[in-house]
Amino acid sequence: MPSTQELAAQASSQLQAKNVRIQYPEERHFITQPTAPGTYLGPLDASLPNADKVPLLFKPFTVKDLTLANRAVVAPMCMFSSVDGFFTDYHLVHLGSFAISGAGLVLAEATGVLPEGRISPSDTGIWKDEQIVGLKRIADFIHAQGSKFGMQLAHAGRKASVKPLYDDVPESEFWKDNVVGPSGGNDFQWDADHNVPRELSIEEIQERVKAFGAAAARAAKAGLDTVEIHGAHGYLIHQFLSPVSNHRTDRYGGSLENRARFLLEVVREVRANFPAEKPIFLRVSATDYIEHLDEPSWDIEQTIQIAKW
Repeated sequence: MPSTQELAAQASSQLQAKNVRIQYPEERHFITQPTAPGTYLGPLDASLPNADKVPLLFKPFTVKDLTLANRAVVAPMCMFSSVDGFFTDYHLVHLGSFAISGAGLVLAEATGVLPEGRISPSDTGIWKDEQIVGLKRIADFIHAQGSKFGMQLAHAGRKASVKPLYDDVPESEFWKDNVVGPSGGNDFQWDADHNVPRELSIEEIQERVKAFGAAAARAAKAGLDTVEIHGAHGYLIHQFLSPVSNHRTDRYGGSLENRARFLLEVVREVRANFPAEKPIFLRVSATDYIEHLDEPSWDIEQTIQIAKW
């Protein structure tokens, strides 16, 4: 007769064999709460002071054909929890929790339109069709909760290929020799913790414009309600805008019109590849915070001007 230890080992072996790989059904059903998360549940008894007035925060907000159930928007946050750019269960739980909590719009993190456009090897990407499935899974869940879903389209430029905040990534995962910017060389290194960028050629600039458009098309296939172009925080688009990081002498450098050319081309390409009835957003930094220095920099006046364009 087998011993207790032998029986336990046999049972464990059988259990492991059954659960080598859990197969999820292709069609998923997500529970929708009877009262949509984010609905105002305060008193509406007209006999009470102000009771018949729904606070502005809980009122719908419409941009183009996109209507948010309320005005609570979750800003994009890098989670450093991706492998090869794929959205994972971590992102489903993290982003989905905000929808369950009632946010009208949830925005996914700065997502690389090219693999070398990621901030770190652990950031999400949308540069290939295989990445659509995981993103759509999140979109379906968020929509089932009554919320809307969008993502940031990003290229980190000279701030790419850095160590993630809390992930131990082997050196082979980085691309330190393929970090790019509008201008290149040691003078354009962000700081000692970043890599020395090389200058993009005209052809490479156009490739990146097209990459933003292709990423927008994939976001549309995943069912996203909006995309936000990341033109802030010292990343590639901001690098082109700022005379501090852009010393080019061709049509992408010099005057404000030239420095804004890359951004405007990206905006047009994204608009052409994302449904016309859905809005696209742009995040932009209004200053380089070095106005006190005696050199040209990006400032609020230039920001206002490009907003008019």
